[in-house]
Amino acid sequence: MSYDQYRPARFNLLPEVVKNLLIINGIFYLATFVLKNQGIDLVDMLGLHYFQSEKFRSYQFVTYMFMHGSFAHILFNMLAVWMFGAAIENIWGSRRFLTYYLLTGLGAAILHYGVVYFEMRPALNVVNDYIENPDIEKLQSFTTSEAFRSFQSEDMVGNYNSFREQFNQAYVSDPKAALQISVDYMKSFKADLLNAPVVVGASGAIFGLLLAYGMLFPNSLIFIYMLIPIKAKYFVIIYGALELFSGILKVPGDNVAHFAHLGGLLFGFLLIQYWKHQNKNRFRY
Repeated sequence: MSYDQYRPARFNLLPEVVKNLLIINGIFYLATFVLKNQGIDLVDMLGLHYFQSEKFRSYQFVTYMFMHGSFAHILFNMLAVWMFGAAIENIWGSRRFLTYYLLTGLGAAILHYGVVYFEMRPALNVVNDYIENPDIEKLQSFTTSEAFRSFQSEDMVGNYNSFREQFNQAYVSDPKAALQISVDYMKSFKADLLNAPVVVGASGAIFGLLLAYGMLFPNSLIFIYMLIPIKAKYFVIIYGALELFSGILKVPGDNVAHFAHLGGLLFGFLLIQYWKHQNKNRFRY
């Protein structure tokens, strides 16, 4: 018997965990605006920072899942939590569903920042080497490199332009002072680089839900843009492939954490396989 043929005797349209996830996410979203007017940046506090950032806190691995950057972001995420989560919670029960949701969200963060670590490591190695052994040729080589340009946000570009002006003025009269200015800039650049990556949103956990839905109800139809029907199992495969392609392509200006989405899919698959192995009668496909 496959799960797409099974329905619980009593289907709850809004089961307990799904209902509370919707409420909690809504409260956090509203609190973001209320506290912002009081000078408190809740996204910066509860969004997930890079693990080497001075702003990183361990609790952010959980709280980032409840933070959202825009109304459209939370609207579509919560719609997905309800659409896919309700069916899954009705089958698995509240405890297993919540465990799955949180662990896939955690897995999404781990994979995302694992990729970020390898992307940032070359630039950080150069910066650390320069701070320890400053040299004008090293500075010129790094600030004209692709690694330097690829990590420059709008604010960081402004900081670099300001630094370059100060450095050029100082270098004419006092090269040693100019060199110290460059070291201070590199320290500032490093801090900005480490503090810049911040992830918010439930998307990683939602991709985990999407995978579970595709495995539990593989032949159920999902309507893309409410018009185009596609079986859930094919939708998951195609969506996952698109996320992988987008993550590898790295289109400039794309601020979507594609590897976080893939992390949700991957950890969801591994968790389901683990549960399937532990309880073959419960997970029979």
